Amino acid sequence: MFQHNNAEPHVTRICTQFLEAENVPVLPWPAYSPGMSPIEHVWDALDQHVR
Repeated sequence: MFQHNNAEPHVTRICTQFLEAENVPVLPWPAYSPGMSPIEHVWDALDQHVR
């Protein structure tokens, strides 16, 4: 299962075709919703720890 944020580079035809050709399931995700992505919380915690 692959999750991306529907950013333009992620939904280009070549990227979409590659994922389909490799039978990689893509999690449906609202466009531009970084607050919903669990990894964003990890990056924030890491940033605070490093600072």
